[in-house]
Amino acid sequence: MSKKVLAFGASSSKHSINKKLASYTASQMGDAEVTVLDLNDFEMPIYSIDREKDTGIPDKAIKFKEQILKADGIIISFAEHNGAYTAAFKNIFDWISRIEGSPWGDKPMFLLATSPGARGGKTVLDLATMSFKFMNSNKIHSFSLPSFNTNFTEEGGISDMTLNDAFQNSLSDFKSSL
Repeated sequence: MSKKVLAFGASSSKHSINKKLASYTASQMGDAEVTVLDLNDFEMPIYSIDREKDTGIPDKAIKFKEQILKADGIIISFAEHNGAYTAAFKNIFDWISRIEGSPWGDKPMFLLATSPGARGGKTVLDLATMSFKFMNSNKIHSFSLPSFNTNFTEEGGISDMTLNDAFQNSLSDFKSSL
């Protein structure tokens, strides 16, 4: 039976390079059954404890969490806004963290980040990797792709061989943890 993998770019931009990296990574999963989500389909009111008490948890948060729970593993590629998560991702994360159990369902995770710059979204990737390990008892793998526009092509994926080798090693480790 093939494994189920959930993938998404943690950005609401229609042209997000992190959506591209998440989708590319999902395409590299071999015979896994992959679901790629778009955060724009899960736009909700900004989380607040008062809103939660008044109206409960939005259906879109429940549906997002259901996708997590159905998966055997999760791929997320983070866009970096001012050194942190995008507002779109953070809001979904805040809502799903209010639903029973681990926000990530204790699933193996492959956390990615990329940017046009030389650090490749490393700050937000480090933030996610460090904080998620306290919310997820399963293995967390990570990879940062610097200089996206130089090191990635739509046709061929990661074009720099050293970076591609590092990516493939991390991907292989993620697949092994499913």
